[in-house]
Amino acid sequence: MNKEWSEQNKTMQSLLRKADTFAEGVSVLIDLRDRLLHEIMSFKNLLSEDDFSDMPFPNANGYHSKTAAYSLWHIFRIEDIVAHTLVIGDEQVFFSGDYKERTRSPIITTGNELEGQQIAEFSRQLDIRELYKYINEVKSSTDNILCSLTFEISKRKIPPERREKLCELNVVSSAESAVWLIDYWCSKDIRGLIRMPFSRHWIMHVEACKRICDKIIDLRNKRGANI
Repeated sequence: MNKEWSEQNKTMQSLLRKADTFAEGVSVLIDLRDRLLHEIMSFKNLLSEDDFSDMPFPNANGYHSKTAAYSLWHIFRIEDIVAHTLVIGDEQVFFSGDYKERTRSPIITTGNELEGQQIAEFSRQLDIRELYKYINEVKSSTDNILCSLTFEISKRKIPPERREKLCELNVVSSAESAVWLIDYWCSKDIRGLIRMPFSRHWIMHVEACKRICDKIIDLRNKRGANI
């Protein structure tokens, strides 16, 4: 894990544990998310639309075995679902912004259920420009939610009716590789959700995206050198 991001994440988590430092912890988190978003935006400049569906590590054991498009979709569908359906109980950006049509996505889920070439095929169908609009809108909306939280609110558990709503929306696949997310999220308090989908989850998948991006560029340069 990137040392700087990791240290900032640890600082944020420590600050969130106390009422008198909670607001500072949120500020540190927003700064971390801004840094990670800057990295995410750089992929758009470095990769072609076709590159976003490339899978340079198809047999790897790790997040870098996916595509860049899948990784970004996965980060922000999870964040949108958790922030809006579970934390504050309103409509997801995905639905209010009509992003299924706009991104041309064949799914509304987190994508956990997809494997191997399913991931590549899914990625090829996405409109990357619209995916980036979704990314920015979700990030902005979540930041606003984070800034509205208090220490007392952060200790609240997810109400049963929000879990029921999550199930009704069918945004988490019933596949074994995905359905566990419902119990995982709903067993946490809001602070627990802040510490994973809104921060550490970003770090893991952004690092995977960076590895994918670097490999694609390396392969591109080698092909160019051989011409």
